[in-house]
Amino acid sequence: MAEIVLISGLSGAGRSGAADVLEDLGWYVVDNLPTALVDTIVDLAAKPGSEISRLALVGGRDHENVLPKVAKLRADGHRVRLLFLDASTKQLVKRYDATRRRHPLAGEAAGLVESIELERSELDPVRGAADLVIDTTDLNVHQLKDRILHAFDTGTESRLQVAVESFGFKHGLPLDADMVLDVRFLPNPHWDEALRPLTGHDPKVSDYVLETSAGSDFVDRIDELLASLLPQYEAEGRSYLTVAIGCTGGRHRSVAVTEELAARLRARGVAVRAKHLNLAS
Repeated sequence: MAEIVLISGLSGAGRSGAADVLEDLGWYVVDNLPTALVDTIVDLAAKPGSEISRLALVGGRDHENVLPKVAKLRADGHRVRLLFLDASTKQLVKRYDATRRRHPLAGEAAGLVESIELERSELDPVRGAADLVIDTTDLNVHQLKDRILHAFDTGTESRLQVAVESFGFKHGLPLDADMVLDVRFLPNPHWDEALRPLTGHDPKVSDYVLETSAGSDFVDRIDELLASLLPQYEAEGRSYLTVAIGCTGGRHRSVAVTEELAARLRARGVAVRAKHLNLAS
């Protein structure tokens, strides 16, 4: 049975870039593939003597057929992961302005913004069912490559890939979060003039946040919760989980808690990556 990644997402959000990274990892990539042809490609890969064991298929415009196709492939015994590339409308407009390319739905909407929002609406069910959503709004090509490598590198210790990310509520919720935890109840280093210029990476800030009874109790409880939940997610066939930790600005409390939780998960052999969305804001 083949290992298959179906790559979907908004036009301009990085589907081709993700496919290029998978191709470098040894995946057999087919770009802009109509869903009706997926079975043909999979059958060819499954023929005796075929050297194709891992397929990365970049979908075309027939979005409504993606989810039924994923269900059929899984029913046939293939391991299928659905990757969705997303980005903010503002960022997609900038990318289209820079490349001067025409949006695929330009003939169906009044303008570029309307075309993007129409495609977003059409793809909403696919995004909701995706195993992994990558928001490329603030990612450059190298950062996108790192995300793909982390998710699809076969050398990782655990099948379930976990991302723990800090953010600031004043900047908005992360688009790719599966679980959001609010740590704004913890002591805020922002109000200490000596700690304000520092970040949650600094031991002084980390101790200020985590060595309180509230901080230590919270991290212990979330660590226990994740220890219980992660095997359940993996048993259900989940490949990716993103846990977002939020404070007001995303520089102090959320960073300290994110680093501590990631360290604890890593010590248990979980494939985990810590990232900080608003550290420089």
